[in-house]
Amino acid sequence: MDIKQIDHDYSVSGQLTEADLVAVKAAGFATVICNRPDDEIEPDLHAQFMAAEAARLGLGFVYNPVSGRGMTMTNLQAQEEAIAASGGPVLAYCRSGMRSTVVWSLVNAKTLPADEIIATAAGAGYSLDNLRPQIEAFARS
Repeated sequence: MDIKQIDHDYSVSGQLTEADLVAVKAAGFATVICNRPDDEIEPDLHAQFMAAEAARLGLGFVYNPVSGRGMTMTNLQAQEEAIAASGGPVLAYCRSGMRSTVVWSLVNAKTLPADEIIATAAGAGYSLDNLRPQIEAFARS
């Protein structure tokens, strides 16, 4: 598990396992958001099992699958709502952390300048330079 902090209350990671959730809880996260669709992973990593383990540990869990073919406005709204409702730090995961970072960037496009979003993501190891037009379009919408 390689957790990368994006901002004060939002971090991302590649695929988690149930066993990883113990360390996630110990690290102080309040909510875990799964952005990886079940059809991309082995059955033992499906969201229903991750949600059950998160609940057992007292972690919030939100299943918000973002397809590798693209995300929807519903995905963005669900992510924004999950972050707002968390009451503490959020860890979002997908295959590599990239999709979870992209969702964060678009959710924050109306409140942060594109340059800051791109630099913040780069600081965590994710290049969003090619998404500048989309980030700027979201900022104007």
